[in-house]
Amino acid sequence: MAARLEAEFGVSSRLVEGGGGVFDVVVDGALLHSKQSAGQFPDEDKLVTAIKGLGA
Repeated sequence: MAARLEAEFGVSSRLVEGGGGVFDVVVDGALLHSKQSAGQFPDEDKLVTAIKGLGA
């Protein structure tokens, strides 16, 4: 996923370690995906679309 984000947006991402199976995707303070709420990891295509929507 990090490679896809770098290819799409030219940015580097970082992993902030946590616990309890939490996997959140936050961009500029906006929560775009929560594994805990959704029950699954994010779909890369949907995540890229959501990030592009932030710039609109």
